[in-house]
Amino acid sequence: MVVEASRESHEIQNLVIIGSGPAGYTAAIYAARANLSPLLITGFQKGGIQGGQLMTTTYVENFPGFPNGVMGPELMDLLKAQALRWGTKLLEVDAEKINLQTRPFVIEANKGLIKTNAVILATGANAKRLHLPNEKLFWSKGISACAICDGATPQFHNEELAVAGGGDSACEEAIYLTKYGSFVHLIVRSKQFRASAAMIDRVIRNPQIKVHWESEIMDVEGDEWLRAVKLKNKVKNDITTLSVKGLFYAIGHKPNSELVKGQIELNNNNYILTKPGRPETSLEGVFAAGDVADSEWRQGITAAGSGCKAALAAERWLNQNSLIKFFPKENIEPEKADLNIIIEESTEKNYSSNALWQKGSYALRKLYHESKNPLFVIYSSQNCGPCHVLKPQLKRVIEELNGKAQGVEIDIEIDKEIAQQAGVNGTPTVQLFNQKKLFQQWKGVKQRSEFSTAIKTLLDKEIS
Repeated sequence: MVVEASRESHEIQNLVIIGSGPAGYTAAIYAARANLSPLLITGFQKGGIQGGQLMTTTYVENFPGFPNGVMGPELMDLLKAQALRWGTKLLEVDAEKINLQTRPFVIEANKGLIKTNAVILATGANAKRLHLPNEKLFWSKGISACAICDGATPQFHNEELAVAGGGDSACEEAIYLTKYGSFVHLIVRSKQFRASAAMIDRVIRNPQIKVHWESEIMDVEGDEWLRAVKLKNKVKNDITTLSVKGLFYAIGHKPNSELVKGQIELNNNNYILTKPGRPETSLEGVFAAGDVADSEWRQGITAAGSGCKAALAAERWLNQNSLIKFFPKENIEPEKADLNIIIEESTEKNYSSNALWQKGSYALRKLYHESKNPLFVIYSSQNCGPCHVLKPQLKRVIEELNGKAQGVEIDIEIDKEIAQQAGVNGTPTVQLFNQKKLFQQWKGVKQRSEFSTAIKTLLDKEIS
C-alpha cells in the first residue's frame, strides 16, 4: 500500500524502515509477515533512486534462485511487490530529518512528522564523482554515473566511449556499452583490476575494449556535448587526449549516513557501526542493514541477509520492551502480488484512442495528431532502473486525472529516430504536449507532485 505523508500523525509506528534496496525490502517482508505493519520510506532523490544500486545494473547473475540471471530493476520490482503483498506501507519520499534523541523517534518526511518506536537504517550508498574542473558543464551532456540508465541514449550510438573504474561495476558497464558504442576505453588508476575473475575475463577478451592502466582523468572538454577526455599516465607522467562522446563513472560509493551523523556511531569512512555480525547500532531501537553499514562485502545478497537480521532483531527488541502492537491480517493468505505487466507495443489493431497509457511510435503519432487531451511522453529504455521508478508515478498522475490526460511510453532503443528528434540525451525523459506544442520537459526521476502541478496548470489555462 502506497501512503501519503501528513503534517503530523499521532499514531506511533512499530517500525520505520528507511531505504528501498535489497536490505530495506527484505526487512519489510519479514516485519510485515510478523504483523508489525512496517512503514518503509523509499527515498526519492537523496542517496540515489528507489530500489538502490541494483536499479542501475543489468543482469544480476549471483543472486540465489535465478540460474539464468535476473535484471537488477526486475529483481527490485519483485522484492517491492513481495513487501507490498504482505502489508508493507510505502511512503515514496525522502526522509529529510530524524531525531533519535527522543522517544519515540521522530522522522520528518515530505514536511510530515512520523513517530516510531524502532528504526531500521537501510539507506545504502551513493555513486562517487571525480569532481573534474569541467564536470558540471558536461554532466548529463556526455558524463553519467549510470551506463545502464543512459548508455542507450542516441548520442552514444556508434561513438567511442570511456568508463572510469577498475571494479566489477566498471567492467560490467564497459561490456554493456559495447552494445551501443563503437569502442570503449576502460580507465583504471592502478595496475590491476579489483573485479572478479569472471568479469576480468570478459573485459580482456572483448576486442571492443581497451584498458588504460595506471591512468587518471584530469579533465574533460567539448562544446554543447562532451568531446574528449584528458588522460594522465601515472608512470610516464604524460597527458594524452581521448576523443570520446561519453564518460561513465564507476569509481565506488560512499555510505548514505548523513541523516544520522552525530546521533549514532560511525566509523572513519562514515559507515554506520553495528555490533559484530549483528544489526544493532550504538543506540537501542536503531538497527542498520545493507551497504550503509557494510564497508567490505557490499553485495545484493548480503544486503538482503542483513535486512532479514535487522527485522528479526527489531521485532525481538520491540517485544522485550513491551512496545509492540500487532496488526493481524484479515486474510491469512494475501492475494497474489500485482506484478508489473509488460505493455505491448501499440499497433493499428490494438490501439485505443481512449486508453490512458500506451506504448510505441504508432500510439504517439495517433495521439499527438488526433487527441485533444494533454499528452505525457516518457522516453525510457529496457534496462533503465530510474524508468522503473518513474513510470508508476506518472501512471498514477494520469489515472487520478480521470481521462483528462494520456501517456505514451517510447523505448529509445526501439524508436531511436523519435528519441533523437526529441533531443533526448538520457533516460528517463518526460515531455508534456498540448495541441502539438511542448509545454514542459523533465529529465530524471521527479516527484509525482511536479507532474500533477504541471498538468493542473495546463488544464487551468485551457479553462480560463
